[in-house]
Amino acid sequence: MSGSLRTDLYELNMATSYLRRSMRQPATFSLFVRALPPERGFLVANGLEDCLTWLEGLRFEADDLAYLAGLGFAAEDLAVLADLRFTGEVWAVPEGTVVVAQEPLLEVTAPIAEAQVAETFLLNQITFQTSLASKAARCVVAAGGRIELVEFGLRRTHGIEAGDAAARAAAMVGFIGTSNVEAAKRYGLRASGTMAHSYVEAFPSELEAFRAYAHDHPAGVTLLVDTYDSVAGLANAITVFTETGLDRGVAVRLDSGDLAELARLARRMLDDAGLHGVRVFVSGGLDEHDLATLVATRAPVDAAGVGTRLGVSADAPYLDSAYKLVSLGDRAVMKLSPGKVSLPGAKQVFRGPGMRDVIGLRHDAPPPGTRPLLQQVMRDGRRVTADAGAPAGGLAAARARFEADLAELPAAARALVRPESPVPGLSESLRELTRRTESQARLAQGPAVPAPRDGPS
Repeated sequence: MSGSLRTDLYELNMATSYLRRSMRQPATFSLFVRALPPERGFLVANGLEDCLTWLEGLRFEADDLAYLAGLGFAAEDLAVLADLRFTGEVWAVPEGTVVVAQEPLLEVTAPIAEAQVAETFLLNQITFQTSLASKAARCVVAAGGRIELVEFGLRRTHGIEAGDAAARAAAMVGFIGTSNVEAAKRYGLRASGTMAHSYVEAFPSELEAFRAYAHDHPAGVTLLVDTYDSVAGLANAITVFTETGLDRGVAVRLDSGDLAELARLARRMLDDAGLHGVRVFVSGGLDEHDLATLVATRAPVDAAGVGTRLGVSADAPYLDSAYKLVSLGDRAVMKLSPGKVSLPGAKQVFRGPGMRDVIGLRHDAPPPGTRPLLQQVMRDGRRVTADAGAPAGGLAAARARFEADLAELPAAARALVRPESPVPGLSESLRELTRRTESQARLAQGPAVPAPRDGPS
């Protein structure tokens, strides 16, 4: 299956209409986020790799065309769709880059039918995966380097593929592992797991369960101590660790109650037993605010599992993203709808120190002290290789970008509550193109029609 039907019907309606009229001039579409959610001071660009893979594989197979025929597409339309491939270019912000509202994350230039058909898939992947990476990044900011983080979201993400994306996004911004075994295999991550309450309940006693688990999985064993009573569970875990001599690379896990107070109790009990190397791991519906509280109260927590709220980006499950036509042939275009005005022309983002960004036109000279963010990642329908100037791929490179950008991000943008996002400036050339394009668009629209008056005239 090609996956090329993973698009909205109106994309195909428009594409076939363009092709019927021999409209094959190059069009540039820009993908950006109009405004950030209230508790986001920044975003982390993500999802590009899946988009490039989809574009390279864009084709309508025989069964796709047969289905479209059943929807009423004419034979002449099916014939041109059968030959449709993505032949254009893509400029994009590399994965792991910190971005803000209005900045293009990706721009596509291709014959207009090709670029139009790509809209739905590109929006889906960039929007969703950027949401996840941005949520995970807030958890990393909250942990402040004091608590290691493990991604636990697979069982509650909105689909298995979403679970894989969450694991990858979390690793991109600094999580040390994931419970998702398939994602660990696919992306080269550390697979991390503990035990469930059901395991404890399956044995006659908690102590027997702990002994069995430590015997069967001595390397990296983590004992879940709150199935019945956390204090008694800690005592049983200490008994097993003492009996087996396990003291390094092992942990107790707290999954309910006042985690900060229980972590303090656990640390005292473990230290009193001479088990200074046993770590304290917490979980249970955590998000960045819970992590920040644990850090602020100096709770002796070594690591935390973050699952549901990360895996669905609970407080901001979507972004106000858009994919807008900004030029067709030599003509710049823009949308003028109230609250949804778009910027015309193929663009570039120039980043200065301290995240002082300027959005300009693609071929503007970089302002002094800045660097361009968008890089060419596809040419003639194929990926540009690293030796041909494309940004380095892979999670390690993305994580390095994120860490460098996070260090530059103003503290107000990193704030977990009422963040203040940087606002990019506009180059003079983009301002002038915007003024000119708006004037031309209004002229082409024709004279305004007065709104009807209420009541009889």
